[in-house]
Amino acid sequence: MLLLRLPPNKYLTEMSILTLDLGKQTGWAILTDGVIESGSESFHTSRFSGGGMCFLNFRNWLNSLKEISVVYFEEVRRHLGTDAAHCYGGFLAVLSAWCEEHHVPYKGVNVKTIKRFIAGNGNASKSEVIEAVKEKGFLPRDDNESDALALIFYVMNFSKDFNTLKIP
Repeated sequence: MLLLRLPPNKYLTEMSILTLDLGKQTGWAILTDGVIESGSESFHTSRFSGGGMCFLNFRNWLNSLKEISVVYFEEVRRHLGTDAAHCYGGFLAVLSAWCEEHHVPYKGVNVKTIKRFIAGNGNASKSEVIEAVKEKGFLPRDDNESDALALIFYVMNFSKDFNTLKIP
């Protein structure tokens, strides 16, 4: 886990922002009080576990997070494999249900939009995104953490939009 303290910004200190790259190896970044924490969490299960255990583990992990104000996730429009598509759909269903239950606004951001923002090219490779994140002073342990960090940088760039996401 890496921490980075940012200069004060009224929009960024009034809330706790979670960004996610959903999957069995979920990348995450949290911005709270000008400090970014990030990591990569495994929700892989053993072959003896039921098919829903990874989703229960993900929900339990979400429940362990404190005071999340808003969630942004990488919105995938196309998967090359059927299993990956099914997994993404399951994690997205758990995330959206959790956000609704806890009255936390959530929004998907297209992968190409994030890549274009961080690397200058909507078709950037995983290694190009990782390199762009490293240039911002982070050392992501994998492409999942890198994607979550890229998304939080994207969100921070448009921080004025936060006030429109609050649920009354």
